[in-house]
Amino acid sequence: MDVDIWAWVGDTQQQLSEAGNVGLAMALGDLPAQAYEGRYPQLDVMAPAIAQQAEALELPWLEFYARYWHLIGRIGDRAQGAVALDDAQQLREFAQREDVRECPAAPAAVEAMAIAWANADGPGHAAERLELLGAHIEALTPEKPAFTGLVTQYVAALIDAGRPSEAVTYAESAVERLRVAGRESSWELGAEGARALLAAGRAEDALQALQAAAGFDADDPVAKEHRDGVRRALVLATLGRIAEAVDALPDLDVVGEHPRVFVEWSQTVSKLAGSAQITNTWQLGRVLRQWIDYFGMMGGYRARVELALVAGELAIGRQGVWQAGLLADLAESGLPELRDTEGLAERIAALRATADATDEPEPPGPLEERVGLFDAADGFNADPERWVGWLAPLSGRDIEATRRHTTTAGFLGYPATGADIYWKMLVDSGDIATAEADDVAYLTTLLIEARQDERLEQMAAMLPHDAQYLALARLHSARERWPETLEAAEHAVAAGAGLEARRLLSGAAQQLDQNARAAGVLHDVLDELVEEDVWRMIVMATAAEDWEIVRKGAAKIGMPIKSTEGPIEEEMGLIRVILPAPDGGQRQVLSIRTGPATARLALPQPRGMEYNAGDLVIFDPQLLEPVPEDPEEQQNFVPPFAAVSILRPGGYTSYFFDGAAPSEEDWAEFTEVMAERGWPMWVYSDENYTVSHPSSGERLPGVFGWVAVPPDVSPNEVDALLDDATERWVHPLAWLDLARELDVEVERHERIVKEYGL
Repeated sequence: MDVDIWAWVGDTQQQLSEAGNVGLAMALGDLPAQAYEGRYPQLDVMAPAIAQQAEALELPWLEFYARYWHLIGRIGDRAQGAVALDDAQQLREFAQREDVRECPAAPAAVEAMAIAWANADGPGHAAERLELLGAHIEALTPEKPAFTGLVTQYVAALIDAGRPSEAVTYAESAVERLRVAGRESSWELGAEGARALLAAGRAEDALQALQAAAGFDADDPVAKEHRDGVRRALVLATLGRIAEAVDALPDLDVVGEHPRVFVEWSQTVSKLAGSAQITNTWQLGRVLRQWIDYFGMMGGYRARVELALVAGELAIGRQGVWQAGLLADLAESGLPELRDTEGLAERIAALRATADATDEPEPPGPLEERVGLFDAADGFNADPERWVGWLAPLSGRDIEATRRHTTTAGFLGYPATGADIYWKMLVDSGDIATAEADDVAYLTTLLIEARQDERLEQMAAMLPHDAQYLALARLHSARERWPETLEAAEHAVAAGAGLEARRLLSGAAQQLDQNARAAGVLHDVLDELVEEDVWRMIVMATAAEDWEIVRKGAAKIGMPIKSTEGPIEEEMGLIRVILPAPDGGQRQVLSIRTGPATARLALPQPRGMEYNAGDLVIFDPQLLEPVPEDPEEQQNFVPPFAAVSILRPGGYTSYFFDGAAPSEEDWAEFTEVMAERGWPMWVYSDENYTVSHPSSGERLPGVFGWVAVPPDVSPNEVDALLDDATERWVHPLAWLDLARELDVEVERHERIVKEYGL
């Protein structure tokens, strides 16, 4: 959003805070960072929540702001296409409402619409983008903050329309108009101008344009470095400056989380793959296959086809003839989704022709020995792509070869290919009813991964009762249809389908909050369980407060429990419990472990949190961090575990305090008083927090935090204790929220807050 509305944002935050919506005010300012920094779990929670509250409060500008940043988090770095078009159109219509159109950010909805169209099919939507953007740009002057973002998208649309020379001229004109208006281009506009130059065959000029743009600020500052690196590498590769291109190209582990650059990065790698510095491996092919599927799910139709063609060319470079053929088929299957297919049919035909003319790698031995050679191959260094080709002549005829060939193809991202072969061998032949359990399991997995649900249901109908319902339970579980999973797994368990059916039944029951049932179905076969199963049973039994099963599980894994009956309440050391934060992030709370899967939170939490000191929580006993190898580090290591749920609230209430820090002696006495009362207290400020001396203005060390009290302690008792404990301090401490709650000395606390700038 190249729109300066931050003054409005600040005013809105202040108004919301004064109205008591502190959480909403805090979250509001963090939305752009969540979108740009890739904190999508937070953004996907907070943005809709803010938009909903804004609608309820009748604040349409705020609602637009929240909806816009949520959309940018989807169509920006995540590069969502067709799946975001409806939301982009709705935001555009919302921005045209009478009570929204005067918002300084409203033109950004047009930019978002253009981006979504470009993500879906840039060339196919080029005319629409140009028409929409042109009409709005005409109404803007370069002084307007929205100008830069709109003209950047106009340049991109001209390139996609096959008019790169015009795009170059337009970009240069826009930069000059900004200069005359006293404004600077954005990095995005400069980089798009460089892309236009490259498309016009002027690679040297494109490189100079990128170098000039490097000094410009970016609308998305977090992405600037890797986006600039990818584009610079593409230009350098086009110029044949291979070593420089390799140095400029960000590593796969950098770009792997940024779908917006997947296509350009892959095109660059394709240009560099013939060099000694870039290794064209099966691992690269597998990653590109995953990216292709990503764009298939996100409606990035053009990107999906383009990536398939690039991946096919790279596969040819590895002699992956079978893979190149499948990628050509995949690219062809995507053509009906595109509005403009000019040149694509020819590229697909060329890929197929090259594949037909390419020799496959020499096999490692005779056909009849290949299964044995596959099994003897070094699992670390073996090339699965080559083995798929080498086993193909046997697959569908020899069951051992079929198992290895189809599952390896699935591993590489081609489950549908493996499923087709298995289907012909087992289903079309009528042998599926008597097939071995492993083969049914392999085919089930391939069908699930290929998302061929109807086919799986058709196969399941041909299986014996136990295998039929086990296959259906696996399908429903993969699709997170928990009631259906539960029902199918019950049939499978009753028919004797074994431990896997019990795991599916237990997992579905847990998802449906039937923890007693979930634990019981595993407890019935306790002797058959592996350690992971036992821990799952312990967690679910804890949630159901079935302490007998918890004790049996603990005994099974060798964990001593002192008590013999009733709830388990023991001190087993400190742990960190990872809990959700209101902004969609996470909080680590120091806690005392009280049982195999329980802990009592030890630190007070701010008001408005769904948990607090004294709460008994259930956690997943799987460590989130490895134990350090260094013995000294082990001594200070506090193991972290993910919270599952709150078993029993402690009923504690938190009160906020703030002020100038007292002397060390006074602070030690204060903490001792809190400890004697058993009131958890925690300082959230750090050494950088300072307050203002009321008379001199000198900066003083400050301190703020929370104290939590049990449910049998009244607010009056807290107020009295804080008064007594701090009355001799040189500078007073404020607890304004508590004072307002009691309506006691409110003016005094308000004065402290104002005078010390708290």
